Amino acid sequence: MKYHQINSELFIKNRHNFASVMKPNSLAVFNSNDIYPVSADSTLPFEQHRDIFYLSGVDQEESVLLLFPDCPNEKHREILFVRETNDHIAVWEGAKLTKKAAFEISGIKTVYWLQDLEKILFELSTYCDTFYINTNEHYRANVETETREDRFTKWLLAKYPAHSVAKSSPIMHRLRSVKDPIELDLMQQACNITEKGFRRILDFVKPGVWEYEIEAELIHEFVRNRSKGFAYSPIIASGNSANVLHYMENNQECKSGDLILLDIAAEYANYKSDLTRTIPVSGKFSDRQKAVYNAVNYVKKEATKLLVPGTLWKEYHLEVGDIMTSELLKLGLLDKADVQNEDKDWPAYKKYFMHGTSHHIGLDTHDYGLLHEKMKANMVFTVEPGIYIPDEGFGIRLEDDVVVQEKGEPLNLMENIPIEADEIEDLMN
Repeated sequence: MKYHQINSELFIKNRHNFASVMKPNSLAVFNSNDIYPVSADSTLPFEQHRDIFYLSGVDQEESVLLLFPDCPNEKHREILFVRETNDHIAVWEGAKLTKKAAFEISGIKTVYWLQDLEKILFELSTYCDTFYINTNEHYRANVETETREDRFTKWLLAKYPAHSVAKSSPIMHRLRSVKDPIELDLMQQACNITEKGFRRILDFVKPGVWEYEIEAELIHEFVRNRSKGFAYSPIIASGNSANVLHYMENNQECKSGDLILLDIAAEYANYKSDLTRTIPVSGKFSDRQKAVYNAVNYVKKEATKLLVPGTLWKEYHLEVGDIMTSELLKLGLLDKADVQNEDKDWPAYKKYFMHGTSHHIGLDTHDYGLLHEKMKANMVFTVEPGIYIPDEGFGIRLEDDVVVQEKGEPLNLMENIPIEADEIEDLMN
């Protein structure tokens, strides 16, 4: 891994928090992800399942975590299984975790090779009443591929049909949505790397540059600062492409007078940042572009103030919609009749701002969180309003990552990344 080793205290605390809400005599299982094939002998780069990483810090394929807090054998209350390494694997693939290294990363004292899993699980099954299975219940999930976790769950339920079954997902959503100080530090590092990339391209962008060249500058800066790269597929959308919300071709020339919407950010140690900025190709906004830009920036600032403990997700978005409606009226994009006659299920402002304002962020870009529950301190949200005007050939979105605070103003992890229109122009010139 490129990142510095994370303090195992984080994973020890995370396991304790999960175990403390498990049912009596229950056992939870968490699997690593597969290495996914492409074609022939080609594979995608490995990405660890975020849940096993959150609970153990292990960032390696073919790993399994068992949590059994009521196990009569104290040695087996936490068990980590990893792939056995040898000299041949070390030569061809690189060294895998030894049992000692797995303990140093995770803080788990009992580490076995993976081939011992079925034998030990059978022994533990005689003591436990309930298995916690780990299913993907994220509100955005739309997965067709059968994962390693899915295959294991099928096998487990067929092998032990007399056991009760419980779900890990609701627990993980509640735990992972509130960040530990160590996690906030890791997310801050991701944001700091993102800042370096953004400042680099402010010096690079000019008429005639291609979108993919900007992408190349960013990946260079991210990787040289110990990131694996982009936290998600980057959006580098010049001109009217900015009005395509998930534009990813990044293959157009950036032309004088156009704006570039940059939804680009780095990860660090699997923790994500999520940044959007919109900058002028020529280094200067037109009067109209600046007026719309400042309106989006105003909505972002006002929305950020609403991210406080006790806020409900649904009510938050309704209030942001009212703020955006006021700005669109000032810009002449809506009139009073549009608002008076709007469909309450699709308000008038949605013509120009059709997506949500915020989402949880953490180990996933769209991180875990129970949206029907009130916001709590140390939750981290994006704030990303936008105004998209295809008829005028540009769209503007601005986005920062914000920590809900117990008291006082929310903490912006991206407060040092330039955002004011005048500052952007000054830096580009």
